[in-house]
Amino acid sequence: MKSRQELFDTLSTILVEEFEIDASEITAEANLYEDLDLDSIDAVDLVVRLRTITGKKIEPDAFKQVRTINDVVNEMEKLIA
Repeated sequence: MKSRQELFDTLSTILVEEFEIDASEITAEANLYEDLDLDSIDAVDLVVRLRTITGKKIEPDAFKQVRTINDVVNEMEKLIA
């Protein structure tokens, strides 16, 4: 099982490579929409990418509650637990 730090690092890599977000902006408290300027289409793309990592689908209702990087890591942890 991946550690929390490994999940954070993987998520950071995706955000930098796929969404061209500056790595310095990616913190646990960063808001996906307000701080990182993701939109709803980006969020869907992110869910698809996370599915390839976890091998499981994040439920749309669960992802609607996600606001920060930390929230995403929490959802990833639940999926791989």
